[in-house]
Amino acid sequence: MPDETRAESGAVRLSVVVPVKNEAGNIAPLVAEIAAACAPLRPFEILYVDDGSTDATPAALAAARARHPELRVLRHRQSCGQSAAVRTGVLAARGELVATLDGDGQNDPAFIPALAAALAAAGPGAGLAQGQRVGRKDGRRKMIQSRIANGVRGRILKDATRDTGCGLKVFRRAVYLRLPYFDALHRFMPALVAREGFSVVHADVIDRPRLTGRSNYGLFDRLWVGILDLAGVWWLIRRRRRVPEVVTAETE
Repeated sequence: MPDETRAESGAVRLSVVVPVKNEAGNIAPLVAEIAAACAPLRPFEILYVDDGSTDATPAALAAARARHPELRVLRHRQSCGQSAAVRTGVLAARGELVATLDGDGQNDPAFIPALAAALAAAGPGAGLAQGQRVGRKDGRRKMIQSRIANGVRGRILKDATRDTGCGLKVFRRAVYLRLPYFDALHRFMPALVAREGFSVVHADVIDRPRLTGRSNYGLFDRLWVGILDLAGVWWLIRRRRRVPEVVTAETE
C-alpha cells in the first residue's frame, strides 16, 4: 500500500503514534507530556489518530496543534478500532522508529526514551522494545482477565512476553510493515516480530490511572474475545518455517 499520508518534509528521528477515541479531556496534558519526554530524541513528531470521536476530541487536537508544532493529526471518519488507528499512524509516520502509547494517559511517555535506548542497544537485529506494566491501576476483574489471557497466550505462542497488552512500544517502522495486518495486531506484536526473525527486548514501565474519562475500546483481556486471533497467530507462526537470509551475488 502506498504511503499517501506520509509527509514530505525533513528527517524525523522518532514518530510517536497515539490512537484516540473520545479522549477530549486527555489530549492537552498527554501531548505536553509526550513533547517533554521526547525532547532528548529530537527531531521527533507526534501523530494522533482520531478514530471517529464524537466528543470534543477534534477541537482539543486543534488547540494542541497550535501549541505544539510537532503534532500531526489524522482522523477516521468512522471508528475502525485501535489496531486500525495504530496502522494509520505508522503508515503516515516519517520516523524510522515508531513509539506507540494509549491516549488515555495510563501509559507514561516518560518511558519512551528508555525503550528507544533499549532497542538501539540490542542492535539492528532487534525489531521491538515492548513495555511491560508494573503497578497496574486497572480493576481486580480486568487484572484477573489479563493474567489469564496473558498466561494462555504465552503458553501457546511462546513469545516470552509477560504483558503484550501494554500500549507502550518502540519498534522499527520497516519491521512493522512486514507484519500481517488484522484487527488486534498490536496485541500480538512480540510473537509476530519474532516470526519475522527479529528479537524483542522488554522493559518494565509503571502503569498509572487514566487521566479522565473511561475506556472506549473493548478489552482483549477477555479471553473469549481474542481466542480466534490467538488461533490465527499460532497458525501463522507454524506456517513460517524459516526466515530467508538474503545475500547478493557480490557478497557470496
